[in-house]
Amino acid sequence: MAPEKPLAASIVALADQCVQCGLCLPVCPTYALDARETESPRGRIALARAAATGELAITADNRLPLDHCLGCLACERVCPAQVRYDALLLQTRALLGPSPRRPHRLLALLKHPRLLRLLRRSLGRWRPPAMLRKYLPSSVLRAALDLVPRQPPGKPLRTRRVAAARVAIFPGCVASVEDADAQRALWTLLQSCGIAASVLPALCCGALDAHDGDAAHAEAAAERVRRAWRASGASELICITPGCLDTLRAALPDVPVNDGWALLAAHAGHWRLRPLHARVMLHVPCTQRHVARSDAAMRALLERIPGLSIETLGTHTCCGAAGSHVLTFPERAAQLRAPLRRQLAERAPALLLSSNIGCRLHLGAGDAALPPSLHPLTLLARQLEPSPGVRP
Repeated sequence: MAPEKPLAASIVALADQCVQCGLCLPVCPTYALDARETESPRGRIALARAAATGELAITADNRLPLDHCLGCLACERVCPAQVRYDALLLQTRALLGPSPRRPHRLLALLKHPRLLRLLRRSLGRWRPPAMLRKYLPSSVLRAALDLVPRQPPGKPLRTRRVAAARVAIFPGCVASVEDADAQRALWTLLQSCGIAASVLPALCCGALDAHDGDAAHAEAAAERVRRAWRASGASELICITPGCLDTLRAALPDVPVNDGWALLAAHAGHWRLRPLHARVMLHVPCTQRHVARSDAAMRALLERIPGLSIETLGTHTCCGAAGSHVLTFPERAAQLRAPLRRQLAERAPALLLSSNIGCRLHLGAGDAALPPSLHPLTLLARQLEPSPGVRP
């Protein structure tokens, strides 16, 4: 079947911006893992172009480098030709369709917050015995069970429409269940700054589908987001999960969509924070560094907690979670995570802080000896001296 012409032409135009200089290779985590040109950004650009022009017949095997890409966008930050790698990757995956290795049913569950919350409540603290786990039919199921936190999910932030709200909070799908405490923390922090906030219903933004090449389901999710946004009455959208930002911005191109750190930093001058004499490790997700670009504002707010010592986990290394990558390619995800886990074990901090729920679950998966993890917003709200009348 010939590639779809408008999409193929767009991919070729994006690919032709690449000058093949190779400056992206040193920052690419998959190139570092495999040391193969096809697992580098410029190698993938060449593959994408060949697929779009029909020069390369894409099979399940030779599409693997494109499926392996984490979408971390470290390459885009260093590219002197300003290649729009994110757009090229999304369009190429839309052209190819989802990977044959993609666990469709499992991902469908993750995109439905009510079902996910019900399952989490039914599981409670149960974990399969090690002997039983060993006989699970696939590494995907083992990886999925390892990702389930041992603590039950927090109370969800209820949907609300506030008259004259400046911002609306987007809870998301997995985050609305596993990061409910952080979303309640955000609401508390916004209220302490005098910022009125509406709360959208918990739904999937479409990022999992868009990044996996399922364009039809991604667009259906985008339309649900647009309907929810129109009913919010707000002028700015906040999502505390940076992995959703690009997809939300594509769905709402005329709306300011951010993760809230800059807004909080601009209004938090009056905050009084209780001391916390502890050493923590701060993990900055790739999407926060390269998409939200809010890591400096986040760190500045955390540094206002008296007594808190902050160390950085890794430097510019992707943990390997990368949306559905952790379930589609669990062995590769574990390899990418390994150096970060070694650093955690060696430094033994009191807490691990990370703003992306997928990264946080992946970093701690299956190892109870690692330190507990929190969203940085949760820690800030815990240390905030409360203002009267602020109740999430």
